[in-house]
Amino acid sequence: MRINAYFFVLLVLLFTFSDIKAQKHEKKPVQFSGVVVSSDSLKPISFTNIVIERLHKGTTADYNGFFSLIAYPGDVIIFSAISYKRVYFRIPDSLTSDRYSLIQSLTADTVMLAGTVIHPWPSREQFKQAFIALKMPKDDDFQIAMKNLAIEDLKMRIREYKMDGSMNYRNYIDQQVNKLYYAGQLPPNNLLNPIAWAQFIKAWQNGDFKKKD
Repeated sequence: MRINAYFFVLLVLLFTFSDIKAQKHEKKPVQFSGVVVSSDSLKPISFTNIVIERLHKGTTADYNGFFSLIAYPGDVIIFSAISYKRVYFRIPDSLTSDRYSLIQSLTADTVMLAGTVIHPWPSREQFKQAFIALKMPKDDDFQIAMKNLAIEDLKMRIREYKMDGSMNYRNYIDQQVNKLYYAGQLPPNNLLNPIAWAQFIKAWQNGDFKKKD
């Protein structure tokens, strides 16, 4: 009986010691927060990914590089951002507080891309078909430009010879003087007279030559 009593007390002591040890090593969650900055300029890195490695879960830093999440002592935190090298950080196991802050810096990562040759067509056969089916304009760019310039020059000349009331009166008097001067003679040809052409174009635009009912 005495042996059984000793054995029972030994079992109680073992279970009590194991429970105390488990409580001693039980980890409590901590509020892990901080700021992610660039190592060269110390500027905040916006929208950095912060992931707990064992859970594959985490958060994303805001525009100012600030982050905050719940983790446990000993967890490995992964910091990653585009054009920066990935960083692994382990939260210390010997924390005595339920909060831990960190300023994590990231180093820029330069990626060299291979050279790329851009071709307008995938193959020679497709280029040949497209070239044969191409419809060339009758006039080249130079001829089209010259035609446009000729039209603009004609419009400019019309604007230059556009007359107001005083000029119309002056032109009427000149015509009357010419009639008296060339009375009984053959009057000159106005085919090359710019004023006559301006009057003709203006009359045509006003509809003076349309048939009237």
